[in-house]
Amino acid sequence: MTAGADFDEFVAARSSRLLRTAYLLTHDHALAEDLLQTALTKAWFAWSRIQGDPEPYVRTILVNTFSSWWRRKWNGEHAHAEPPEPEPVDGPRSDERQDLWSAMARLPRRQRAVVVLRYVEDLSEAETAQMLGVSVGTVKSQASKALAKLRIDPALVTEEDHR
Repeated sequence: MTAGADFDEFVAARSSRLLRTAYLLTHDHALAEDLLQTALTKAWFAWSRIQGDPEPYVRTILVNTFSSWWRRKWNGEHAHAEPPEPEPVDGPRSDERQDLWSAMARLPRRQRAVVVLRYVEDLSEAETAQMLGVSVGTVKSQASKALAKLRIDPALVTEEDHR
């Protein structure tokens, strides 16, 4: 089988999981698709050098690309027209998700990446550290700081917490 066919199979099999990770990092569908496409393009050029399972390698590219995008002064296109009104969604569950996302958006990018990789993608501390290019201790401290910030975030504090 050729390298191109291997890459195509990988994209077909794993792109939905990788897109979910990209969305959790960006919280924007279009930006997540752009992020995934950029990561897959970078992976394509390194495909012949990847040993073993390529998914951790591609996830690392994804997270590093996300981090580098936010270091730039210009973060993307700016809308000129008023955005459409969101569709009304029934139930408190959507409000709770929005509150969580609002709180997550207030976290520094490194802490948000650690939370997504550790608790949503269910990676170990060692896998998260390897993916982010930091020590396991850094992952532990960033996760601890992120969770501490989320516990006291006004969007997530309930009336029961005040009692």
